[in-house]
Amino acid sequence: MTQKTTSWNWHQQRLKPHFLALEDGSVYRGFSIGHPQDAVGELVFNTGMTGYQEILTDPSYSGQIVVMTNPEIGNTGMNPEDPESAGLFLEGFIVHELNQPSSWRSSGTVEEHLRNHRIPGLAGIDTRALTLKLRDHGTMRGYLAVEEKIDESTAVAKAREWPGLDGVDRACQVSTKEGFEWDADGAKTLSWGIAENLPPADLTVAAYDFGIKWNLARRLRQVGMQVKIVPADTAAEEIMALRPDGLFLSNGPADPAAVSYAVENLRKLLGRLPVMGVCMGHQLTALALGAKTYRLKFGHHGCNHPVKDLRTGKVEITSQNHNFCVDADSLPAGAEVSHLNLNDNTVEGIENKADGFFSVQYHPEAAPGPRESQYLFSRFRENILSSPKKPS
Repeated sequence: MTQKTTSWNWHQQRLKPHFLALEDGSVYRGFSIGHPQDAVGELVFNTGMTGYQEILTDPSYSGQIVVMTNPEIGNTGMNPEDPESAGLFLEGFIVHELNQPSSWRSSGTVEEHLRNHRIPGLAGIDTRALTLKLRDHGTMRGYLAVEEKIDESTAVAKAREWPGLDGVDRACQVSTKEGFEWDADGAKTLSWGIAENLPPADLTVAAYDFGIKWNLARRLRQVGMQVKIVPADTAAEEIMALRPDGLFLSNGPADPAAVSYAVENLRKLLGRLPVMGVCMGHQLTALALGAKTYRLKFGHHGCNHPVKDLRTGKVEITSQNHNFCVDADSLPAGAEVSHLNLNDNTVEGIENKADGFFSVQYHPEAAPGPRESQYLFSRFRENILSSPKKPS
């Protein structure tokens, strides 16, 4: 099935016959807005109305082609203050209408950013129709054809041939290769102008980088923590040698069950330090406890997911980006479900007060997204201060 060409940018679409081919044989035509190189990846849709710069720079999208459901993208441009990492890790970017920026904060366009980082993009297609397909049929593999070297049937075949992300460790690809202290001079943490000064960093946390977003480290520093970011495969013994007051587990891409080395290290660390996990960090915590994870039909990607805190009864509107989820029935005794997704009742948080850990599936750093969950960073600090556990 080939999508009908709309009147929007019809002339450009005819001049530039670029397209997206899905594994089910569907073809969506548009025109290139990024680096002129074909790409293959897993199609996911993001329902965020804003924050596309943070989405583009989120390492958790490694291996994926991101489809924005908001029909208007590009209005706020790109700027040096809002990235969530030093680069772009996604495979491709798809929008309906790409606009020129009109924000005073903008120092560049989306199209320029995609080209500078060698990421292909496609505009001019019906992204809502594509989103409905993914919702109805689940996540699909897609081939983004912008080089004008292959036909539609070949692109469909290439999409089908791509092995996908199940069982694939992408955390090792996006993680830092060497440990470092986050923002020693405070410049990155204060870059948004949210405060003139930072509190003293009287606590130290080691943060596993499975694809960490900068705003996670920023939020930890804002509650008085010095953050030492370490590679994804750092051994448990090396973590303890740093003598941190707590351990933070970051977000990351692809299948958590494939990051087996991290699971083994966490089994040696849980119970020895206060721990906070986010997204993949949450999934890895569950796996280290002996629980299981599974793939969602089309994942959770956006800034409008309602989550209920089972301890207080309050509902938070959260930012999310994940395709895998913790199996509640597989959780061992002592690991309590603390949060639930109100859209599909999937696990959004677990905790064990005795062992001093908690984790959430959603993104409390709010980049992009609502800020209702930022209390979790203060809670982590409180857990550290009240913990009798000391590095040994």
